Amino acid sequence: MRLQRFSVAWPKRMAWAVVLALLVMASCGRPQREEKSAGGLAAAGDTAVLMDEVRLPATPVKQQGRSPLCWVYAMLATIETEHLVRGDSVNLSPVYLARQWLCEQGERYFLTQGSEPLSMRGMSTMTLHLINKYGIHPYDYYHGHDDVNWNVLARRVTRLADAARSRRHSLDRFRRDLQDLLDRETGYMPRYVHMLGAEYTSQEFGRSVCMTDEYEALTSFAHHPYGERFALEVADNQLGDTFLNVPLDTLMAVIERSLRAGHPVCWEGDITEDGFSLEQGVACVEGQEATRQREFETFQTTDDHCMALVGLARDRQGRRYYLAKNSWGGAGRYGGYLYLSEDYVRMKTICVIVHRDQLQSASLQ
Repeated sequence: MRLQRFSVAWPKRMAWAVVLALLVMASCGRPQREEKSAGGLAAAGDTAVLMDEVRLPATPVKQQGRSPLCWVYAMLATIETEHLVRGDSVNLSPVYLARQWLCEQGERYFLTQGSEPLSMRGMSTMTLHLINKYGIHPYDYYHGHDDVNWNVLARRVTRLADAARSRRHSLDRFRRDLQDLLDRETGYMPRYVHMLGAEYTSQEFGRSVCMTDEYEALTSFAHHPYGERFALEVADNQLGDTFLNVPLDTLMAVIERSLRAGHPVCWEGDITEDGFSLEQGVACVEGQEATRQREFETFQTTDDHCMALVGLARDRQGRRYYLAKNSWGGAGRYGGYLYLSEDYVRMKTICVIVHRDQLQSASLQ
């Protein structure tokens, strides 16, 4: 996701303005125009009473801090809830994967003489690649420093690589200097994971919490054939990941069926709408499905943020909402959670990642 700029005018509720300003720095997206969001909510009806139909267990809400790493936080939150539903408690380290991704980019930047700039943006599918390649650590083993600014740190790694190249340092020397820098800025990273009296490498522990091909990435856009895979044309798709393209009704059915079956869903989409209200803890939008494709093609629907969907709810009028676990700490009416209306999910979803079990019996055409 990309970290975006945004200015907040001081409304009467100064405390919330402070929270919002901080979250803009902390988030992958931008909770825009908070003072105008009431109109979108009013159009959706009275959302003061939302009744949960499904609420899956979840680990404590995390705070992604000054980073564009929601794509890591959301996917790990999805995996954590998947295990909690099974009765297996895991709490995973976003900082571990962020560090590995920064190291990988730093080495590539060094070897290509700066031809591939560093970026901490990404998509949730990248989290799965990183776990498969580097494994994972528990959160309690390695959660880094709370005040790490990963964009600033990426610039420091860039300068380190430039200096190493100008001094004709070897790759091994650069690697040592890079690890020393990251140890100072993000904390020392243990080599092994110890669980229940056994010792695991990072890769072994990673395979125990997320198997290769355990998840499937889906999207729904009309400029590619349904039933086929394509590389989503969004800036954050740095690895060119492909997504299975399905009709929108099918996508929504898979999301609902997954949640009712006890499988969380990793959601990526747009949060720049007036109806996205952090303060109210609800996201609503007006519009018709016919405009979904056009808004994507005209960049009115953009890949701004990732969250884990962990529940279903309805309002007084019976309209459906999806409970999303965010990564901005406990901010908002529901302590770090938001309710996304069904129309919002239909209109503003870029992609979802679902457990593969939910696709076996589904008709995806």
